[in-house]
Order: sequence, then C-alpha cells, then structure tokens
Amino acid sequence: MKKLLLATAIAALSVSAAQAAPTVYGKAFVTVDYEDIESNAGDSDSLQINSHASRIGFKGSEAMTANTDVIYQLEYGVDIDADDSRTFASRDTFLGLNNKNFGEFRFGRNQSSLDRINNVVTADGGYWDNLGSDDNMVDSGRIDNSMIWTAPKYQGLPLQVSAMYAADENDNGSDGFGVAAMFDQGTGFTAGVAYDKDLNLGNGGYNQTGDIIRGTATVDLSKFAAVPVTLGALYQVADFDFAGSEKEKGFVLSAAMGLQNFAKPATVYAQYNNTSNLRGFDGIDSDQIVVGGKYFYQPNMIVHAYAGQNDSDRDVRFDGVRGDTKTLAIGGGLEYLF
Repeated sequence: MKKLLLATAIAALSVSAAQAAPTVYGKAFVTVDYEDIESNAGDSDSLQINSHASRIGFKGSEAMTANTDVIYQLEYGVDIDADDSRTFASRDTFLGLNNKNFGEFRFGRNQSSLDRINNVVTADGGYWDNLGSDDNMVDSGRIDNSMIWTAPKYQGLPLQVSAMYAADENDNGSDGFGVAAMFDQGTGFTAGVAYDKDLNLGNGGYNQTGDIIRGTATVDLSKFAAVPVTLGALYQVADFDFAGSEKEKGFVLSAAMGLQNFAKPATVYAQYNNTSNLRGFDGIDSDQIVVGGKYFYQPNMIVHAYAGQNDSDRDVRFDGVRGDTKTLAIGGGLEYLF
C-alpha cells in the first residue's frame, strides 16, 4: 500500500512538473555586412560580422484556476560575435496572468504597445532593421517597470486592443501610458492605430518626454487577385516636449512579393523610409531605401540578402555630428530559429 501511495505521489509530482516546465526558444542570426559611410566627420568603410537580435528565452504557463493561467517569460539578448556588452541583456521579461474573461496582463519589462500595430516593416532582419537609430524615426522600445494588458476578443470582433502603463519609480512625474488597436478580419486588409505618452520618448530611452501617434495599414493583393504581393504603409508623428522642438514626422512604404519559381519558399521586398525633423530638430531629415530577399530552407532556417542606402542630416545636439551622412550597406546572413 505504501509503495502504491509513493508511486501515486511521484506520478502527481511528475505531472505538476511537466505542466510548469518552460519552453526554451531562441534565435541565432549572424550576417556579414559591408558598410561605407561618408560624413563631415570623415569617410570610412569596413567589412563586419554582426549579430542581429539573437536571443534565448524561457516561457510557459500553468493553470491557477479553471479560467486563469499564470504566464511567464524570461528572454535575453545574446551577442554572438561578442563585440559589445549586449550578451544576456534583458529583452521581454514578465510574469503575468491570462484570464478568459478579462484578458492577459504582463508585469515587468515589455515591448511597448506601439509595436502591437507594426506589421508593415519588411526590412526586419540584418543591418537595415534600424528604425529607432539616429538616421530614422523613433521607434517602439522595451519599457521597464511596465504593465501591458491585452483585451479578450469580444464576440468574434476582429479587433485586438492593448493598453500599457509604465511607472516612473524615480518620481520625476513621467509615468507613461499607451493604447493600441489592430483591425484584422483575415480578408487581406489590416489597419492599426496606436498612441503613447511618455513611454517611448520618456521611459523608452530617448531621454525626452512627449507623445507618439502611429497608424498602419497593409493590403495582401493575393486575396483579391492572383498577385502574391503585400503592400504596407506606416505614418507616425512624435511630439517632443523640449523647448523649440518640431514634430518629428515619418512614414514607411513597403512591398513584399512571394516567389514561385524556387524549390523552397522565397520572398523579395523593398522598403522606403522618410523622416522629417529627426528627434524634434527642425530641418534634420532622412531618406532610406532598402531592397532584399529571404530564402526559407526550412521554416526555421532563413537566408537573408539585402542592400540599402540612408541619406540623412545630422545635428550635433543629439549625436555629436553635424551635416549630411550617407550610409551604404550590403550584406547577407543566416537566421536560425529554435
């Protein structure tokens, strides 16, 4: 009888451990890039080995009640080529709850709600995955000390709503908040709108307070005609609070086309970025064009190739360099998902 009870207890513990066991996941993405920069600070060119958003993470969930699960994720950046200090830097890390009636709540370090509508960017891998750099419009970032709520779907309505709050624990009066809504009924058209106040400009690393409003739309032409092309557009206005600032206005236009004549799935893309009044400084503008492609040996084994050029003004007030800067970069690499 004692042996039976012991076996039962061990089995119960095994089931509990299996339910709580995390999923290990990640990405390794390494490229070889040729970079040529011409600027007032001098010209330079180099051949580089770069790691792009490589990471390892642990995530999982476990039932707390019949309607509520505990959810968690610990994700860390890994710098594969080991040329800076990003190795094991915190990415999205949170503990939260997912309730069938009230939605999902994540507490910790979360990607901001602004990112919930970003399905337009096609140059999303490698050197030119650079929204938020000195030469492009500000972008969504990860927000410390934050909570993000995702609303449950209401009666099948094709609308995903999110809201975010970030606490300013230094009591500087810059607590931030944001909201986002994405419409997608699966018919080939999506539309999104998002707003945040003192999240990405305050808590997100741009060292300024202010607000951002972003709108996006995509059209999958294959849903309407025999054309395997998806078009996307993003428009954004960032309003900085510092004295004398101008509104930073930027847009992205993109197109991605699936190729049919390869043994494996392949996609080519083009993307154009334009930004006026970078970081709120009047007359500091940027143009960028990128073309590239992806070849999927397996769904988790992707070969990238791309080329692009950025022509931007610089202002000594935010990056120490004044004048025009032209950047040309050509590269390719391998992305492995696990």
